[in-house]
Amino acid sequence: MRLKQFFSIILPWLLFVTCSANTTDTLVVIVHPGNLNQHISQHQLVDLYMGKYAAFPDGTLAKVLDYEQGHPLRTLFLTSLTGRPIGQINAYWSQVKFSGKASFPQAYQSIDAILEEVASTPDAIGYVPASAVTEDVKVVYRFVQ
Repeated sequence: MRLKQFFSIILPWLLFVTCSANTTDTLVVIVHPGNLNQHISQHQLVDLYMGKYAAFPDGTLAKVLDYEQGHPLRTLFLTSLTGRPIGQINAYWSQVKFSGKASFPQAYQSIDAILEEVASTPDAIGYVPASAVTEDVKVVYRFVQ
């Protein structure tokens, strides 16, 4: 049991350090440029990405985009956003899925796929490295390094 707890803490930290060492790029949350929301708080993002709310702060339904499970950006984003190990986040989603209270965000394989979907979908929200941002999307949240 202690070994499992040790690895549930150490593995996400090692992944975070590895991803951070490979890139000094900050993650940013993006929306369609026509989205009326100029800024979204960390608390509001937690609610969206953990399935507690399905709408932007202005009440517009949100199409939440994520990366496939196991993608390094997904782990980095969710652990940075929530302050919890990825194992706890995955366990939470297993419970939520079983209860039927919420559905998983739509999963994508690449940064380009997220950028393309956000740029073409007015109610989409996703996250990418800051260096990947184009004029076709709008940044509404930036992680502080």
